[in-house]
Amino acid sequence: MDFALSDDQLAFRDSARAFASHELAPHAAHWDEAEIFPLDTLRRAGEMGFCGLYTPEQYGGLGLGRQDAAIVFEELAAGCTSTTAYLTIHNMVSWMVGSFARPEVAAAWAPRLASGELLGSYCLTEPGAGSDAASLRTRAERQGDSYVLNGSKAFISGAGSSNVLVVMARTGGLGPKGISALLVPADTPGIHYGKKEKKMGWNSQPTRTITFDNVSVPAANLLGEEGQGFALAMKGLDGGRINIATCSVGTAQAALEAATRHVQQRQQFGQPLAEFQSVQFRLADMATELIAARQLVRLAAWKLDTASPDASSYCAMAKRFATDTGFKVANEALQLFGGYGYIKEYPLERYLRDNRVHQILEGTNEIMRVIIARRLLQDGALDTLR
Repeated sequence: MDFALSDDQLAFRDSARAFASHELAPHAAHWDEAEIFPLDTLRRAGEMGFCGLYTPEQYGGLGLGRQDAAIVFEELAAGCTSTTAYLTIHNMVSWMVGSFARPEVAAAWAPRLASGELLGSYCLTEPGAGSDAASLRTRAERQGDSYVLNGSKAFISGAGSSNVLVVMARTGGLGPKGISALLVPADTPGIHYGKKEKKMGWNSQPTRTITFDNVSVPAANLLGEEGQGFALAMKGLDGGRINIATCSVGTAQAALEAATRHVQQRQQFGQPLAEFQSVQFRLADMATELIAARQLVRLAAWKLDTASPDASSYCAMAKRFATDTGFKVANEALQLFGGYGYIKEYPLERYLRDNRVHQILEGTNEIMRVIIARRLLQDGALDTLR
């Protein structure tokens, strides 16, 4: 086992770090406060290849592995968690279109998504179907050369500002095998967007409900085949869980670095805070748990890259551990700042708010535990998790 990054990975890391430092971090607080969706910055991210990291090369993507993408997202998240989290969702859409659309449809849409010219939203969650995603009710009825789409989606990132929707809808009976995935242009007649939600964090990206009222979608826009939508959605979520986990790691790294600098500069009782053993112990635990989270995320990404049969379990473990750890580290860092950590002049409270939602989305951490436990309880599974 070699834990060192390759020369290419170091180059990706340095490129992402520079972009985060110059294009994200200086504006993150303003985007958060004013709830600005930074479209121009997202387009520049596309010019860097960050909108199609693992989209197939034939459609303009970089065709990277999930390990490589995790390294990039970690660095970007240190600059702006919320904007990077949207980029991870956009990458999921870009990859799904480039990987599962019919060639002529992929050729028409995927290059524009990979370049950042167009932006995408991933539409799975519904008002009555969150953790139980297989119970979704949005329906697509085949009528000649089209599907007619009716229903609604909730908590959709980028909705109202994105150009392409990947929508999971029921084309058959109950259960996961009755679900299909469709590419839907976001300006199709019959699509209605709800109000922009007021959120605790993730304020640099809009979140809205979407209602579909007799929306006509070309049948050619089906991703994969009828009945494969839920399986494709879960493939997307395995990668999405790695993406969100690494956003938590990147944000926590930024919080740890800020706290380390602060305790070296801030003096109390005649000495720097860094001289107190209790502070040293807290920093040591934060660093240890953060590194453990990073390595678990990269292990899960390697499992996904190598199509390991237990990849989904590792993605769930990485997501559960890294998002819990990321929130904990951000919270500890805020505590080390004392009262300064609670005011918006410093980024600690934003790190905390932005990291909190990662424990909920892409499958709640309770659902992650269900996935892991189910794997453990299968015959012979214990030997595969060693």
